[in-house]
Amino acid sequence: MDISKREEEYLEAMYRLYKRKGIIRVKDIARMLKVRPPSVVDALKKLADKGLVEYEKYDRIMLTEAGEKIAEETFQKHVLLTEFFTNILGIPPEIAEEDACQFEHYVHEVTAQRIKEFAQYIQEQCPYVIKQFLKEHREE
Repeated sequence: MDISKREEEYLEAMYRLYKRKGIIRVKDIARMLKVRPPSVVDALKKLADKGLVEYEKYDRIMLTEAGEKIAEETFQKHVLLTEFFTNILGIPPEIAEEDACQFEHYVHEVTAQRIKEFAQYIQEQCPYVIKQFLKEHREE
């Protein structure tokens, strides 16, 4: 299925809202993505047409199984990248978060898996090297 970066952002936002609040509302999606509610409604209609959300005006919003799968994969990439940027590269958390929001939509599953494996390997095999690297770069 062909979905855009923006559609992934909507799905991820809905996933995060549902995990945090147990409910997905148009106004919360709008606030999270910094868009107007009519834009959210348009996106929900498109995502519903693709079978990724269940949405009826003034009714509940739910991710379908397919929508939840895409949202969870995107969110997991986000978490992985944020942790990699902060814990391995020493990027400040606010920059790491912002970059992860961009990278998560473009990084291939194979690349994400390799980043995960590399991070685990280097943290287990070379903890001193990471600490030294981070120390040197935090002092800049």
